[in-house]
Amino acid sequence: MRKRRLLTAVPLAFLTLAGTSVANANADTQPSPPPRTNIVGGVPATETYTFMASLQNGGRHGCGGSLVAPTWVITATHCGQPAQVRIGTQTYNAGGEVRQVSGRQVIGGDLAILRLSSASTMKPIPIAQTAPVGSATRLIGWGQTCPTRGCGGAPIQLQQLDTTIVADSRCSGIDAANEICTDGGNGKGACYGDSGGPAVTGGPGAWELVGATSRGGQTCAQGPAIYSDTAAYRTRILQIIGGAASATR
Repeated sequence: MRKRRLLTAVPLAFLTLAGTSVANANADTQPSPPPRTNIVGGVPATETYTFMASLQNGGRHGCGGSLVAPTWVITATHCGQPAQVRIGTQTYNAGGEVRQVSGRQVIGGDLAILRLSSASTMKPIPIAQTAPVGSATRLIGWGQTCPTRGCGGAPIQLQQLDTTIVADSRCSGIDAANEICTDGGNGKGACYGDSGGPAVTGGPGAWELVGATSRGGQTCAQGPAIYSDTAAYRTRILQIIGGAASATR
């Protein structure tokens, strides 16, 4: 893991990228729902990501997540606890499999893990051991595909965007020890509804999880976005899930 300087201040100018339907869950214990966000400037998913999860209440997509073990899904803390997740499909309203959520545990910062009530049969994604600057990454999500708030709902078709991890200095207010900065701007990047969804490295059949969408600037796709660094929390995550299912290949 690259060495980073810890910065704790997070300016209010940054917007979390969650869907309102999930953020409203457990309102008595969760903060006010953040605005909805999605990937802008991406393309329809080129494969079925078996680990990709849609966090849902009433069948509506709210946030993204990543299956890291048969009964565990990584997401953003600010997404709250949804009623269910749909896993392993390119369309959030059909396909794959649906599992109920029985609990949630905050790992640290804006990273949490959901416990499923029954094991998924989908293939989990392993957690990378490092997330160095310059790494090629792919962002995946059902977030809004236009940059202006309220300009459109979540797309039915899963979207993806290839980008890179850039220097922490590119993201104002980043916690450099536990977060990564992913490149964006010029009409491309995470937006309303992508919260909790994955940033991955590798390729088909060999993807590894390096981040979970946390927040971006005041306007979608006009600058880099901040992701929770799952590599930084890898030891803690493996302790919770039992280790083997998400060990790096």
